[in-house]
Amino acid sequence: MSTQSAPAVDALVAEYEDLQVKLSDPAVHADQAVSRKLGRRYAELTPIVTTARDLAATRGDLQAAQELGAEDAGFAEEARTLAGRVDELEQRLSELLAPRDPDDGKDVLVEVKAGEGGEESALFAGDLLRMYLRYAERRGWKTEVLSATESDLGGYKDVTVAVKSPAATPDGVWARLKFEGGVHRVQRVPVTESQGRVHTSAAGVFVAPEVEDVNDVEIADADLRIDVFRSSGPGGQSVNTTDSAVRITHLPTGIVVSCQNEKSQLQNKEQAMRILRARMLAAARATADAAAADARRSQVRTVDRSERVRTYNYPENRIADHRVGYKAYNLDAVLDGDLDAVLDALSAADRAERLAGAGSA
Repeated sequence: MSTQSAPAVDALVAEYEDLQVKLSDPAVHADQAVSRKLGRRYAELTPIVTTARDLAATRGDLQAAQELGAEDAGFAEEARTLAGRVDELEQRLSELLAPRDPDDGKDVLVEVKAGEGGEESALFAGDLLRMYLRYAERRGWKTEVLSATESDLGGYKDVTVAVKSPAATPDGVWARLKFEGGVHRVQRVPVTESQGRVHTSAAGVFVAPEVEDVNDVEIADADLRIDVFRSSGPGGQSVNTTDSAVRITHLPTGIVVSCQNEKSQLQNKEQAMRILRARMLAAARATADAAAADARRSQVRTVDRSERVRTYNYPENRIADHRVGYKAYNLDAVLDGDLDAVLDALSAADRAERLAGAGSA
């Protein structure tokens, strides 16, 4: 660790100790939003502080071993071991101090929308939804379907699900799922294909961090057009005799959100506003990120979420992520929620880019 980074580490240690005091106050936990925010920051700082303290202790042991090593070969050997340990801890601390995504600990909203391919695309959207639900189950996350429009054959024209981690962690749901956004392509024989030919279709995935504080996104009532209508199921048949479904249009941006899953109009409106806030926050940050990239040329191209991201080839049982060149022949396992290998590859590429950017800054 460079001497220039020492003051930064000292400041983080001081913040960590201050958080310990705040989190020990029962009054703080009366407000769940504040408690969760503080807890997430505490979890984020814990590995940094732990590594910094280990590094300081190991440096002290190294200095003592070097002083005694002049007279005792055993201490000289220990000094060499400790020097290697210091190098490891310095590298680890540098990685922890590298610029990180401030949303990494947040929960997310995942929207899957059928694209090209008609009914086959809707079925594939359903497969993607199940993949994410199974992955969330493996991670111990909670899921909640906020809005869904089913297709005639049991797929989804579009579906939005909230994914939440029950505990505050530095690498939460967003850290794992943020690179899932984009166009996902499938190659397989559709159930509607009588000749056994392989078809290609696609579905779109949109991932946004959940807005925890409504004040993070200002939405004026005058900017909203709210329409109510009767809920409908697959094929358009009515499943509700009251106008409980809600469609909200944000006029300045043109963002449209519809919800019809809940039985009451008020509940559907609340869910729709929840999705709208997440979409608006994501759009604002995407615009800011693009502007920053133009100015600094530091955008992580290897994991650009705006491009086609992945292909699922059923005949070859192959999954390929085009952004980082990842390829594996365990598609069946991936669709059953075994996503960690491909997500690790994406995270590693992102981390390398961040470290490179920090090194050149």
